[in-house]
Amino acid sequence: TPKKPNSAMRKVARVRLTNGNEVNAYIPGEGHNLQEHSIVLVRGGRVKDLPGVRYHIVRGALDTSGVAGRTQRRSKYGAKRPKEAKK
Repeated sequence: TPKKPNSAMRKVARVRLTNGNEVNAYIPGEGHNLQEHSIVLVRGGRVKDLPGVRYHIVRGALDTSGVAGRTQRRSKYGAKRPKEAKK
């Protein structure tokens, strides 16, 4: 849980890097498909209200799916462009 005054249940994964280090990485976006042995791509960037979380997981890369139903800021969440509605 985050530092005061925030209180959301932030989604975090414990990730073992290729150099053997284990770090906490934040999972951005709503919902995710990660399981225990999923392979993920990690980028830098801390989460300000979570102590000890200094990395982000990249959505849409390797085993991490993009955020479903995302229509704005899609590239940050690995979401494909939605199909145009029929007229």
